[in-house]
Amino acid sequence: MAPQIAPSILSADFARLADDVARIAGAADWVHVDVMDNHFVPNLTLGLPVVQALIEHSALPLDCHLMIEDPDRWAPEYAEAGAKSVTIHAEAAKAPIRTLRTIRAAGARAGLGVNPATPVDGFEDLLGEIDMLLLMTVEPGFGGQKFLDVVLPKVRRARELIKGRDLPVWLQVDGGVSAETIERCAEAGADVFVAGSAVYGADDPAEAVRGLRGQAEEATAKAGW
Repeated sequence: MAPQIAPSILSADFARLADDVARIAGAADWVHVDVMDNHFVPNLTLGLPVVQALIEHSALPLDCHLMIEDPDRWAPEYAEAGAKSVTIHAEAAKAPIRTLRTIRAAGARAGLGVNPATPVDGFEDLLGEIDMLLLMTVEPGFGGQKFLDVVLPKVRRARELIKGRDLPVWLQVDGGVSAETIERCAEAGADVFVAGSAVYGADDPAEAVRGLRGQAEEATAKAGW
């Protein structure tokens, strides 16, 4: 699959979210929305009402990343609201298979997220239940953190598991993705890249997206994934 770029609006101007989303239209593939509840992670961002408003004003599909304590309760509502991708965390879900199937039944892609210290091998049997595996490359909760190189072997391992099962599962990395790190992520096997400050910290967010895409495409071609 060709690399996809999903700018995170965690690094956008919350007072001008619709405008900042419009700045990446035509360049990005997704709008990545980090939903945090100040329980699962030590930060509070935005929730379902804001997502519903963004869906009405965004030309790009929304990729909702739920870093919340009770994803089994809330994830289906994000899918029903019109989010095209909804990711729950393995560490928080109590009934992940049921929740993932409910997300899919509502018409969204179902994603499973894991934190940096969580091994991926234990979720091999769930790969058939998901459309995307999200690997956190920072500790979840805040934008602008330094990329954790220690996660790269896990990215490679996840790609091997997906390839070994011959499944059309996307592999997303989230945290510290920038011009300095995206090539290493692509070489390890990632194909969907969440970038926050690397996009919204640039003078031209759309041009930053195009630059990241070019780097990812080149690194993917070299790696042969």
